[in-house]
Amino acid sequence: MRSLIGLIAVVVAATFYLYSLSLYLPAGPRRRPDPAAETQHVDLEESEQPADSSEELSRLKFPSDLEDLRSLAELLQFYKTEHTGYVLLLFCSAYLYKQSFAIPGSSFLNILAGAIFGPYQGLLLACLLTTVGSTMCYLLSQAFGKQYIMNLFPDKVSMLQKKVKDNKDCLFFFLLFLRFFPMSPNWFLNMSAPIIDIPITFFFCSVFIGLLPYNFICVQTGVMLSEVSSLDDLFSWERLLQLLAIACMALLPGALIRRFSQKRLKLDVQMQNGLIEDKKVK
Repeated sequence: MRSLIGLIAVVVAATFYLYSLSLYLPAGPRRRPDPAAETQHVDLEESEQPADSSEELSRLKFPSDLEDLRSLAELLQFYKTEHTGYVLLLFCSAYLYKQSFAIPGSSFLNILAGAIFGPYQGLLLACLLTTVGSTMCYLLSQAFGKQYIMNLFPDKVSMLQKKVKDNKDCLFFFLLFLRFFPMSPNWFLNMSAPIIDIPITFFFCSVFIGLLPYNFICVQTGVMLSEVSSLDDLFSWERLLQLLAIACMALLPGALIRRFSQKRLKLDVQMQNGLIEDKKVK
């Protein structure tokens, strides 16, 4: 009971911090004047300013679809011109909130990182935040959630624990394999890792390296979405070459890990309903 109260307190405190941060939205830079509005009176424009501010504040929410993503990317790009520090703090806080409490939707934030910060800074941010957020989830599970995870997912935890013991001599490559080919969801791996005695150093490095191709794809998608204005731009030779590079980046590490796994890892498993199960030996 004490662990549940502690977890609720952490969630409430983090939620309050994120909500408070979104309330202190700084004054945005001046928008480019609209030619159609130049003839309007100055007093009328000033009277409309509070409505615009409240409208922008209401758009600060986690994106749930492509339309929300585009709208949020446009707003944060607008504020980033004069409030880079605030946008960076808000983005990092929101990302860590999602990762720490295993809330789905990190792919949208990875895409948003590419749209706001560009291909290089966006990728670095996505990799660091994914790793730090997953490690925070690991620590929260270790401190508060062991008993509840064991009660909720007893079969999945015991099966994963057995596979970890079978591959103890090459545990790091086994963890990389699970990240490249997620037989169990990443959120479950993050929460169950301390229960099955995976060292935090192995966990940290495996998340950073193992999710690099996935983060790369999402960030590059965000860069393309922010630059593409029509279907003609999407199917240009430059975009097609970028898509080819993305595909190679995503497939190469997975192919190397799969080849290594066939030689050393004990992975006599199959994917069924998101669970790791032993294949029946005929």
